[in-house]
Amino acid sequence: MTDAPTRLDGGSMTIRREPYATLPDGRVVDRWAFGAERAVTAEVLSLGARLQALYAPDRDGQRADVVLGGAGVADMLGEAKYFGATIGRYANRIAGGELPVDGAVHRLLTQANGNTLHGGPEGFDARVWDATEIREPDRVGVRLTLHSPDGDQGFPGGLSLSVTYLLDGAGSLTVAYAATTDAPTVVNLTNHAYFNLAGEGSGSILDHVLQIRADQYTPVDGQLIPYGSHFPVEGTPFDLTEPRKVGERITAGHPQLRLAGGGFDHNWVLRPHPGVGPRPVAVLRHPASGRRLECLTTEPGLQIYTGQLFDGSVTGPGGAAYGAFAGIALETQHFPDSPHHPAHPSTVLHPGEEFRSTTVYRFSVDDS
Repeated sequence: MTDAPTRLDGGSMTIRREPYATLPDGRVVDRWAFGAERAVTAEVLSLGARLQALYAPDRDGQRADVVLGGAGVADMLGEAKYFGATIGRYANRIAGGELPVDGAVHRLLTQANGNTLHGGPEGFDARVWDATEIREPDRVGVRLTLHSPDGDQGFPGGLSLSVTYLLDGAGSLTVAYAATTDAPTVVNLTNHAYFNLAGEGSGSILDHVLQIRADQYTPVDGQLIPYGSHFPVEGTPFDLTEPRKVGERITAGHPQLRLAGGGFDHNWVLRPHPGVGPRPVAVLRHPASGRRLECLTTEPGLQIYTGQLFDGSVTGPGGAAYGAFAGIALETQHFPDSPHHPAHPSTVLHPGEEFRSTTVYRFSVDDS
């Protein structure tokens, strides 16, 4: 993470809003497109407060969409429901659908295996959010807001939240979350974009190079529920403290990789940061194109999913079916199933408090 990539310079910033689709129930989905045409531009949908597209140049200045997306709203309500979406009220898994908060246990709606995943069957990815454009001197973007009522998917407390996407001309996309509640609850929000720095639909991410600032990871059982303790990455395929090719790491045959279907679907315990604001935690590179993505966050964990279970059932906007390893998710968040593990950083939010979380995806190019 000490190399000096070339900073992007995209010129003037623009933003526009346009209707995207009408859902079967009559709700209208809008699309916001913003950024600098010579650097990075983003497209965000009000359905799921979703990062639908993100165009970034390679070392020759050729731009490509580097996030996977469904071809239409039917995909986004089905097989591609999480692609690029804002995930909540609780990202990742809660074992058994049982949520302990301040001595009370709440029953959540569940999915496969009787666990609650990504906020339940009707999580924030399926909602149409309100949206307002933002214009700053050096950044443009959109702020999306939502109210989740008490009892939503079984979660206690009414939650009012926002997610703000802001893009600058140098290629940094900031994603900032905020939330308040009227009763004790839990909050764990993330973005579920799948990246492929060669361009969506361009094959697998096994040739990408990944580095993570983490000395421990969270092992899981056969339902991908954490044991509760952290294991050292040293001597395992999870050791990404130095840049490693993704394909090299996940062909190592480790038992944890087999439990996850032959790839990563695990939380890395990020090194603590004494400062204020997002700190660098990961770098993803595609050597052939030169595209480089640095991830910075205020969160304690980073869930990596390498898309090993993609089976071609989702077709992207470019017309290519997404097969195994078509994209890699870098989900900044608190740890999976934290409500059942008091030693993990708490996700409980009380009235009078404000949840805040910021993640930055910073794009640049390697010259060689």
